[in-house]
Amino acid sequence: QVQLVESGGGLVQPGGSLRLSCTASGFTLDYYAIGWFRQAPGKEREGVSCMGSGDDSTYYADSVKGRFTISRDNAKNTVYLQMNSLKPEDTAVYYCAAVRSYACSPIPLYDYWGQGTQVTVSS
Repeated sequence: QVQLVESGGGLVQPGGSLRLSCTASGFTLDYYAIGWFRQAPGKEREGVSCMGSGDDSTYYADSVKGRFTISRDNAKNTVYLQMNSLKPEDTAVYYCAAVRSYACSPIPLYDYWGQGTQVTVSS
């Protein structure tokens, strides 16, 4: 069964850190670009970060640059999103998604999506 499973979400105070994990089963991530997305209540899903499969090029939304870091461990078939200096506006459900491509792609092109993990930043 092909699936992506996110983990690592939770409640954290402003300024804190979390590391999200996205583990694939049923397929290998080696040939897939992986994106992290988030959706806050009443808002559209937005791209947060992405890593290509060819040269591991990375993309970050302006709102998270310098605070979030995406990485992958192909041996574990897992992609990570390290989130530091978290702000209340980072509160959302975070999703990972995979697209069979060297490069990051628009949201509609992603082949597989995880179920999401809640991140809440609050004091």
